[in-house]
Amino acid sequence: MAAAEPVKEQKKWPMRWKKPHFIRWELAQIWLAFWLFFLGIFMLLPLIYIFNHALKPYSELFIFPPNIFVINPTLSNFLELFVITRDSLVPASRYLFNSITIAILATSAVVIVSALCAYPLSKHKFPGANALFMVIIVSLMFVPETMLIPRYVVVSSLGIMNTYWAHILPHVAAPVSVFLMKQFMDQVPDELLEAAKIDGAREFTVFLRIVMPICMPAVATTAILQFQGIWGSIETSVFFMTDDAMKTFPFFLQTLTQNLANSVARQGAAAAAGLVMFLPLLFVFLVFQRKVIATMAHSGIK
Repeated sequence: MAAAEPVKEQKKWPMRWKKPHFIRWELAQIWLAFWLFFLGIFMLLPLIYIFNHALKPYSELFIFPPNIFVINPTLSNFLELFVITRDSLVPASRYLFNSITIAILATSAVVIVSALCAYPLSKHKFPGANALFMVIIVSLMFVPETMLIPRYVVVSSLGIMNTYWAHILPHVAAPVSVFLMKQFMDQVPDELLEAAKIDGAREFTVFLRIVMPICMPAVATTAILQFQGIWGSIETSVFFMTDDAMKTFPFFLQTLTQNLANSVARQGAAAAAGLVMFLPLLFVFLVFQRKVIATMAHSGIK
């Protein structure tokens, strides 16, 4: 019988070399987790304050130094917000309805138009594609205020003043959204689209069932950015609307705070209106935040 081969003894490092390194690593993780937790609490303070401020009675709104947390919460501020416009021609609920309708329709229109514009620029090499994309890039450098007069001329020429179209159409042309989606679609392999066409898929089917599901992170990011801009915009209400019934809630909030700038009256209603303005933005962000992170961290194909 053959002699058994000697078992090689594995080299063991002294524990005094391993343990200090392990302890240092654990302490570093604990220290990092502590500072991240502290930073997260610090970033949540404005969020906590706006919720508590809207629930404060008048006895707590003007105390100094101000309290972050409400002591005696009340919903009277929200009732006051809608009661102060009860006898006016346009109630606050009408402004809120206009803002919600416009934000949803305009955001959907921006996402659809931007995707339809980005797809041919990314996946179809037609004459002038590069020049057209450069025009879109250059349009990013324009200050929004310089576009107010051309927009007014276009809206007035189309005869859509005092309509929802005047609120929606000025937001549809969004160069930032087109750029974001085009750059994301560039990462989708052309071989995947060619394979789908070989299998008999038409162009619209390829776009709707292959490209768009892959680009959902970019779609979600575009939706969040555009919803935030459209929800807080007052430009269309100021320049394109003469009928108060067609104006938006941010415009109503601005007039409310301006009229009460030097008065303590109705400050509770203003605090409640600020929370109402903030809640839709928070809801949209919480719904799409995972997709936003995926846009920054991943490519078009996982």
